[in-house]
Amino acid sequence: MVRLPLNIKGLSLLFRCILVVKTIMLEARSGSTPDEVKALAKLEGVDPDKLRRRLADGRVIIIRNERRKGRLKQVGIGEGLSTKVNVNIGTSATVYNLEMEREKAKIAVKYGSDTIMDLSTGGDLDEVRRILMRESEPLPFGTVPTYQTWIEGVKRYKTLPPEDLFFKVLERQLKDGVDFMTIHAGITRQVAERMVRSDRVAPTVSRGGAMLAAWMLENERENPYYKNWSYLLELFAEYDAVISLGDALRPGALMDAHDELQISELINQAKLLESAREMGVQVMVEGPGHMSLDKVATDVKMMKSITKGAPYYVLGPLVTDIAVGYDHIASAIGAAIAAAEGADLICYLTPAEHLSLPDPEQVKEGLIASRIAAHAGDIIKLGDRALRRDYEMSVARAKLDWRRVFKLSMDSEKAERIYRQFGAEVESCNMCGPYCVFLILNKYVKKEGGKPP
Repeated sequence: MVRLPLNIKGLSLLFRCILVVKTIMLEARSGSTPDEVKALAKLEGVDPDKLRRRLADGRVIIIRNERRKGRLKQVGIGEGLSTKVNVNIGTSATVYNLEMEREKAKIAVKYGSDTIMDLSTGGDLDEVRRILMRESEPLPFGTVPTYQTWIEGVKRYKTLPPEDLFFKVLERQLKDGVDFMTIHAGITRQVAERMVRSDRVAPTVSRGGAMLAAWMLENERENPYYKNWSYLLELFAEYDAVISLGDALRPGALMDAHDELQISELINQAKLLESAREMGVQVMVEGPGHMSLDKVATDVKMMKSITKGAPYYVLGPLVTDIAVGYDHIASAIGAAIAAAEGADLICYLTPAEHLSLPDPEQVKEGLIASRIAAHAGDIIKLGDRALRRDYEMSVARAKLDWRRVFKLSMDSEKAERIYRQFGAEVESCNMCGPYCVFLILNKYVKKEGGKPP
């Protein structure tokens, strides 16, 4: 394919038409229902035509890369669909243990993550990415290409990366089959300058956002992603992959929530989103961050209003700043509220957040906590569609059907291990033993359970 030079910001109408006819979003907009939409509608229990219209409007996305078509789990994110959970893994500059990261990928698959992101900053990043992508199949796979751009630029040029390297790395990852990427295009040079002069407690807690802000401030030039947005859309349209608009200015402290910087970036994201929709490129928007309980619902509603219903990918939100060592719990509290209000994808946090690279067990703990939060939100958001499993669990408990209880649990192995931890084999659990309410009232109550949802 002919490449446009980076100094050309727009694409001709003819060239745009050639580019976007194959994207799944444009196919849905034409009135036909792609096979992936039909399969996803069946999986989620929704009407295929409603799903097609939401995809066409950009209120739903289907995570994909044309290079990996047919090899991935069908994952739809957005309006009317179940809340999904993402797991982050990856090496760090101080801890490089590829076998540990492979184990984390396997845990993400085993315990029900919907997507996985590689945030590696240590080792041969191309090799790490390709290995973790293989280990994590069939989950859709995401990255933050700014990390690799920064690291390669410093190593190769002994200074900040040149502008074209941002796009060379991005396309290399698209060619490998990366399905979605966090792109911090909403932080402009003007906003970055305001950020460093602000009285924020934490100017930014986004690693990719900090890298781009430093690049702009040092070079006195505009954000490469923002400046060359049309060219970036060309690349994503070619591979029919998904952009996750990164939140470089998400609040990293409760006191910074909903300040002028966060809102400015969100408004920029909405404008970029609109042009991506015109070209048929799927986009979701990333959100906070740290904020108190009373601001979570407002945040989701505000974001959905400004972006005309775009899928919302939230990190947490963490509802307190003092849960260090237990941030997966602080995050799950905020995530449950966000999901109930309409957030669509939850990025898990682990007990190691703010402290360390997580180990495999901490990855599992964070994933299970986020899945519980997502399901709790779906009970409100989706009603009976989500409540069915809870009904089945309640019936199994009332019948003291422990095998069924274990099977329906988020972590079957842990549930059974705790049940048997004191060794006594009893019909009920070891908390109540012979004084279990279901044993006491067994002869008096009706045998069939309540009406299912």
